[in-house]
Amino acid sequence: MSYLEYNVKTVPSGWRKILYLNWGLVVLLSAVAGVGFLMLYSVAGGSFDPWAEPQMKRYLLGLTAMFIVAMVPIWFWRNMAVLAYLLGLGLLLAVEFFGSVGMGAQRWIDIGFMRLQPSEVMKIALVMILAAYYDWLPLKKTSRPLWVLLPVVLILLPTGLVLTQPDLGTAILLIVAGGLMMFIAGVHWAYFGAVVAGGIGFITVVFKSRGTDWQLLKDYQFRRIDTFIDPSVDPLGAGYHITQAKIAMGSGGWTGRGFMQGTQSRLNFLPEKHTDFIFNTLAEEFGFVGGFSLLVLYVLIIVFCIASALQNRDRFSSLLTLGVALTFFLFFAVNMSMVMGLAPVVGVPLPLVSYGGSAMLVLMIAFGLVQSAHIHRPRNRA
Repeated sequence: MSYLEYNVKTVPSGWRKILYLNWGLVVLLSAVAGVGFLMLYSVAGGSFDPWAEPQMKRYLLGLTAMFIVAMVPIWFWRNMAVLAYLLGLGLLLAVEFFGSVGMGAQRWIDIGFMRLQPSEVMKIALVMILAAYYDWLPLKKTSRPLWVLLPVVLILLPTGLVLTQPDLGTAILLIVAGGLMMFIAGVHWAYFGAVVAGGIGFITVVFKSRGTDWQLLKDYQFRRIDTFIDPSVDPLGAGYHITQAKIAMGSGGWTGRGFMQGTQSRLNFLPEKHTDFIFNTLAEEFGFVGGFSLLVLYVLIIVFCIASALQNRDRFSSLLTLGVALTFFLFFAVNMSMVMGLAPVVGVPLPLVSYGGSAMLVLMIAFGLVQSAHIHRPRNRA
């Protein structure tokens, strides 16, 4: 038994949990959020209003929620997985009847002090239910067809509800995150090969449906695909966002134009500069060095989560931690690909940096689950 382990065991239980926290992860999350505060201050022209100050308050609320969730034993969260999933489905259904509309989509529920986006809740609830399912299921049954069908249904139910909002970006994230959870749980690769083949067929059908009575995507979603393929087709219309985003990134060069010196954002050429395209503001002001530094922070968060999962001998905790890490990875990978023109624009925010309430709060609760798994993992006893 190490000296640290010996001294931790002499501390009362409540204080011991605090010492067992993955403090490196807390520091990294705070560093990324700090970058967000800095950029929101910049895009507001050197003012904490209207974005930076509310974002700081939300982060403090999220940090508090993370600590509270972390102190609760992981077995409790395992038992709550089904309820969390049902709650997520209920909220998605509530959006259909009581949701508020913004930017042509019905995705939010007004709960007074903030607008909650239920699809954000479902991203974490889906990880919880799949981790609990594969913790319950014997390993030898993981790849049997009957036992593969149930998680597929669990993934497709919320995906279908999200598509009706419509929110193609989140629907894709749910399918990919769910599929990756099944893969790391041990489902045979042949199933994924079949899905890829089916996906190629589905994409073909989607494009053939364009302009017909049974068109499968909205017109604006097809325009996003057109813009992704060739933004110059409509540089002042559908291609405006990505064209200005590329200009902002290119003008930053290696070291950037300087803090609060980005012309694209300050002169309002860059749309959604405080949400989806905030990475372009960072790249313009701090250049390749600034963008790469943020990417390093994101990768370190993933590494800390993977290390914690590998150290954990509890299957639910390991799967949950890896699931949160995968979801977090998809967030920033899709956003960065989107704003660099490597993927269609699907409206995915940059985690902990883009302005937003429900996304920030739900993500911090998700990392609270990671911390709970880390704190309460089985440890060697002297």
